[in-house]
Amino acid sequence: MDTIPNTEQNHTPWNKGKLTGQKPPLKLKEIWAIRIHLQLARRTRELALFNLAIDSKLRGCDLVALRVKDVAHGSQVAARAIVMQRKTQRPVQFEITEQTRDAIASWIAKAKLKPEQYLFPSRVHASPHISTRQYARIVDKWISSIGLDPSAYGTHTMRRTKATLIYRRTKNLRAVQLLLGHSKLESTVRYLGIEVDDALDIAEQTDV
Repeated sequence: MDTIPNTEQNHTPWNKGKLTGQKPPLKLKEIWAIRIHLQLARRTRELALFNLAIDSKLRGCDLVALRVKDVAHGSQVAARAIVMQRKTQRPVQFEITEQTRDAIASWIAKAKLKPEQYLFPSRVHASPHISTRQYARIVDKWISSIGLDPSAYGTHTMRRTKATLIYRRTKNLRAVQLLLGHSKLESTVRYLGIEVDDALDIAEQTDV
């Protein structure tokens, strides 16, 4: 009689040893720790990528596909930009802060990029721009550089960071919805995990 293999013993779950669920946003001190690390290391491209990832709140697929003309007009980096999201086919606008504009301008000048070129071209000839997988590896490196566990964070950390900071300061959910390009408010609530955060804040302030 043939024995039936024990699939529970032989099958290794895909998420074994990995943290699943929402990737947490970076805290303000962690943003600055990474930023200063990149500045000191003179990583011009990565500093531009990091700052723009925080400001734009874009998904990785949209961030890596940005062209120079999306964020700059001539030699001037714009204070605001608008792009079409690949996932939703809806336009989304974002601000580009002064320090991000400076970082992007330095990178464009150093790489001698033209308006039609991708802002973050790949060093691999087969790909016109860095891939989302490459971007994920870069994010892991940033997280590790300040002593955090990269398995707990990811590219969505970059997308969620500024949106979460804005919500915590203003409690303006509609504004965050617009900035993230969500069509439904419920999506923004789930994405930020704010119901849980708000419940914990209330619990922490309640003595029994």
